Amino acid sequence: MRPRDMSVLLTGASGGIGAALAAALCSAGAHVLLVARRAEPLTRLAAQLAEQGGQVAALPADITRAADRAQLAQAARERGVNVLVNNAGAPCFGAFAAMDDAQIAQALLINLVAPMQLTHALLPQLLAHPPAAVLNIGSALGRLGLPGYALYGAAKFGLRGFSEALRRELAGRGLRVQYLGPRATRTGFNDARVDAYNAATGTASDAPERVAQAALALLDSGAAERFVGFPESLAVRINGLAPHWLDGAFGRHAAALQRLDAPTAVPLSSPAPHGVSR
Repeated sequence: MRPRDMSVLLTGASGGIGAALAAALCSAGAHVLLVARRAEPLTRLAAQLAEQGGQVAALPADITRAADRAQLAQAARERGVNVLVNNAGAPCFGAFAAMDDAQIAQALLINLVAPMQLTHALLPQLLAHPPAAVLNIGSALGRLGLPGYALYGAAKFGLRGFSEALRRELAGRGLRVQYLGPRATRTGFNDARVDAYNAATGTASDAPERVAQAALALLDSGAAERFVGFPESLAVRINGLAPHWLDGAFGRHAAALQRLDAPTAVPLSSPAPHGVSR
C-alpha cells in the first residue's frame, strides 16, 4: 500500500519510534492521526509536522481505557482510517523473580492486551475499507528470549502470535496484519540499567529513523513480518527453527543481569513511545 493511500492511526506517537514514524509517514504523503497519552508533546509534534506540510491531527488518549478506545474507534470512522499502527508500549527490564504481580499485570496490559483491544475496536472500520493494514510494532524479543526480558519478551511473543493468528484468520478479506521486530533502539524508552546491560553484552542499536523506514517498507511490501538489524534478524530465525541451539549463547547476558545493582525490574510507567532494548 502506498503511503499516499493511507489514513493512519498511530499510537505511541509522541516520541521515539512513534515520532520518527509519524514524520516519515507525513513526508511520504499519508494522512496521520497521532495518538499518545501525553497531550503536550503530542500536540507539539502535530504542529511541527503540520508546519512542514504534513496532513496530521492529534488525539490524546490512553489505549488501556475502554472509553478512550471507543473515542479512537469513532475518530477512525470519521477519518476513514485504513491503517492501524500499534506502537505504544512500556519498558520492563530486570530479573523476573524480583517482579511483583502488579508489574506483571501492567506490562501485559500495556504491551499486549491494550493493542489487541484497540485492534478489536477498529476491526469493523478496517474490514470495511480494504486494502487495510494493522502493523504491530513489537520487538526482536518477540521471537528471541533473553535474560532480563522474561516479562517483556512474553508480551512481545504474545503480540507476534496475535499478529500471525489474526493474519491467517482474516486472509482474503483485504486486511493485512503485520509485525515489525526492531532490535535495541536509541530513544528515551530505556533507563541507565538497560544501557549498561546493552554495553556489557555488546548489543547494537539503531536510530528510530531507521526503524521508521523499516516500518514504511514493510507496509509498502505487504510482507507478514520483518526484523531489523543483523545479527538479530538471523538469530530470530535460528531461534525459530532450533531454539536449543541458542540456549547456551546468552551466558554473557545472564552475567550482565546479575552484575547490575539491585536486580529488580525497572518500574513500569504509563504507555510510552516505543524504543526498546529488543
